[in-house]
Amino acid sequence: MTIPISPGLFLAESELEFSYILASGPGGQNDNKVATAAQLRFDAARSPSLTDRVRTRLLELAGSRATRDGVIVITARRFRTQQRNREDAVERLAALLREATHRQAFRVATRPSRAARQRRLDGKSHRAAIKRGRSASYDD
Repeated sequence: MTIPISPGLFLAESELEFSYILASGPGGQNDNKVATAAQLRFDAARSPSLTDRVRTRLLELAGSRATRDGVIVITARRFRTQQRNREDAVERLAALLREATHRQAFRVATRPSRAARQRRLDGKSHRAAIKRGRSASYDD
């Protein structure tokens, strides 16, 4: 089964490795018996689904969630069931991948024209003259 990330990018579920650990927080009598928190491991460094650009950006965005070997570890413990936590971990990885595939728009540096600079200075002079005219003049 594949997980759709963006148009043209799919992640095979076989690339994901899950383990289940005890979750912290309120759990009542189940707390020490059932491992409901899902820990997802995705080897981004050796994934055949990713391009080099996406891989580099993904590891950069992952930050402390990425190990030195290029494995991304996501721990989901928000819900009380393994299945919901597993889905949450997959969705969080997909969101991270979507952000990594997004290409930043190239910004072209521009400068104001000479006429625009002159209009700005004329406006400043005009406002200064208005404010100067508001002050009381003492002619003796």
